[in-house]
Amino acid sequence: MAGLAAAASAATVASFQFQPSLSGSRFTPVAAPVASFRTRACGLRCWISAKLKIRKALKMHGWQLQRNLDVRRNDKLPDHLEAALLTENRTHRNMHHAYDSGGEMASASSDLLDGSTVSKNSMQQGPNPSEIRSPVRNEESAMSNGHYDGEPSLCIAVIGATGELARNKVFPALFALYYSGFLPRNVGIFGYSRKKITDEDLRAIIEANLTCRVDHHFTAVNKLYQAKKNACECSENCDDKLNEFLKRTYYIDAGHDNKDGMSRLNSRMAQIEGTRAANRIFYLAVPQEALLDVALPLADGAQTKQGWNRIIIEKPFGFTGLSSHRVTQSLLSRFEEKQIYRIDHLLGKDLIENLTVLRFSNLVFEPLWSRTYIRNVQVIFSEETATEIQGRYFGNYGIIRDIVHSHILQTIALFAMEPPVSLDGEDIRDEKVKVLRSIRKVDLEDVVLGQLKDTSGKVDRYTKSMTPTYFAAAMYIDNARWDGVPFLIKTGIGLMKNRAEIRIQFRHVPGNIYRERFGHDIDLDTNELVLRDQPEEAILLKVNNKVPGLGLQLDASELNLLYRDKYDTEVPDSYEHLLLDVLDGDSHLFMRSDELAAAWNVLTPVIHEIDQNRVAPELYEAGDKGPINAYYLAAKHGVRWDDDW
Repeated sequence: MAGLAAAASAATVASFQFQPSLSGSRFTPVAAPVASFRTRACGLRCWISAKLKIRKALKMHGWQLQRNLDVRRNDKLPDHLEAALLTENRTHRNMHHAYDSGGEMASASSDLLDGSTVSKNSMQQGPNPSEIRSPVRNEESAMSNGHYDGEPSLCIAVIGATGELARNKVFPALFALYYSGFLPRNVGIFGYSRKKITDEDLRAIIEANLTCRVDHHFTAVNKLYQAKKNACECSENCDDKLNEFLKRTYYIDAGHDNKDGMSRLNSRMAQIEGTRAANRIFYLAVPQEALLDVALPLADGAQTKQGWNRIIIEKPFGFTGLSSHRVTQSLLSRFEEKQIYRIDHLLGKDLIENLTVLRFSNLVFEPLWSRTYIRNVQVIFSEETATEIQGRYFGNYGIIRDIVHSHILQTIALFAMEPPVSLDGEDIRDEKVKVLRSIRKVDLEDVVLGQLKDTSGKVDRYTKSMTPTYFAAAMYIDNARWDGVPFLIKTGIGLMKNRAEIRIQFRHVPGNIYRERFGHDIDLDTNELVLRDQPEEAILLKVNNKVPGLGLQLDASELNLLYRDKYDTEVPDSYEHLLLDVLDGDSHLFMRSDELAAAWNVLTPVIHEIDQNRVAPELYEAGDKGPINAYYLAAKHGVRWDDDW
């Protein structure tokens, strides 16, 4: 048996060469000629290797590959993908032959696989309760077993389908992905709630918010005639796509028992899926109070056994660190960590993606990204609208739990993290959690709270609640890269304008021989890099230059990249971006459980001090710049806020 095992191992190595796939990060085994004896000897191992690496990729992206082929009107697959399919079919047949030839060798290979799989999972995550309690297989094993006809089906269920979030954001984002070809043709969209409505009622509810991008490609004046012609064609295509999408949208009445409701959802999905491989996404657009009431019956009664299952959870992620921990433990008792996607739509902005792209793909910035050259970092997020005050803000959640805990801390983590091993989601999340664990305890003296004055006539509302709608603070990261660099954060609602940006102020030039040319304000000679999402997407770099003319007068100017001038394209909504990431299994913009706990460890002490000392927030008017104390806080740490509020 030892000699046979060695021969099988050698045959496996010799039989496969790995070539990069289209994605650049996955590898596809390409079959080479194999002797009959070796094929029979390692049939099961060859099948396992091919299945785990090929079928997973094809099941995840098969419809996208088919869409690209349809666009090119070319029925021929790329060489390496065609070879991969041939390999899969060949090893599929060899697997049956191996089972028919005798059981000892197949059992040994199967035992080897089981042992290596268990060992690998134990090393990475340790014992997982879901492996014992949940009957649903993980993604890898689900893809590596069974025979299915055609491409895998995809079902997406929106739990809380009649709510405002689902109507205004989730369904429009799903339709935008369907219209753009990012969802498979056989997708099924399911709405789930307790309202007594029909399929047609749900379609009528969501149709008003579904729009197509048919006009942003045709804005040039010199192409006006062609634009009108193409716009008409796109409009017809939009109507067709809209009708197709609505026909594939169904409604499930949850009733009064989610256990029965999830069973009905599962049955309806199974009807759409048929006998093919099936993947499912569940978007839980429900309040935190109802999360477990929905998630636990879903885990027990609505997951597929023929593919992967992923659930999306909306913020805020708990009211306290303790309540968040309890919810996390309950979820992990039924789901695996990689199935859970905690979504924050603010992290789906291009500003966030540009953080890592700008730093790691440009040599001019990476060497400067440390305490040696950066004097301070400002993370600013403000909204002029105040529509959510009655719900999340005066409802005791407040801006700390809603915005700071997720969006602000995740932005800081992505900005300050060390270079990850790869762009894999887990590698990036490993680095983010290190940053969160390194953030120094926030001193209450370095915090400014504000609350928007109520203009509805109910004067006593804000006097009874001290929930803040504005938060400013100075934070420090105690590690070798960022020691001593203040991270100033400022966020609020009901302010002067919508604004989302990161400002990086660099240190002064040592011994600057032009210092006297800037006058008395030495801050004018500070270089500054600004990454802006609102009011206009832009990347700005502030540099010093000579003013044209006689004499030597210096000025600070901005080198700017305005997206609207550079790119003639519409920026997709952040929900589209994040939903596509979930579909692709890209988790780097979603908080892992250890990140969630680390973020609560940063904020829980200061929240406790605020509640214990009953710190009253400073009131500010709608459309104002916010509390004046924020400017004193910045001055205390040697920072000057940008005045363009």
